Amino acid sequence: MGKFVVKNVATGIKFDLKAANGEVIATSEVYSGKEACLNGIESVRKNAPVSSVEDQTVEGFAEEKHPKFEVYQDKAGEYRFRLKATNGQIIAVGEGYTAKASCMNGIESVKKNAPEASVVEAE
Repeated sequence: MGKFVVKNVATGIKFDLKAANGEVIATSEVYSGKEACLNGIESVRKNAPVSSVEDQTVEGFAEEKHPKFEVYQDKAGEYRFRLKATNGQIIAVGEGYTAKASCMNGIESVKKNAPEASVVEAE
């Protein structure tokens, strides 16, 4: 089962969602406090499983309603995703993938792992 790892960083606090194998599958923004970070985790738990996927890498893509995963290519040409909540705020982002299929697998992993993931403090 996956887990949300909460950790302090120089500018605040953030979380990483890790799969059962320890791989980071999504990361949050940096929050000013722990309560806001925990609220972000709850938002990912709630929104990830019900989110549709908007593939912005295809021409004339259909715009989906929030909550949604947006798939896009970054400046380096890598495929990335961001999860947006019902209010349109970005609540988690994925790493860069060289293959679009790997990016889509990352989304599926977030959908599968987020709802039941435990919350732990970074060591």
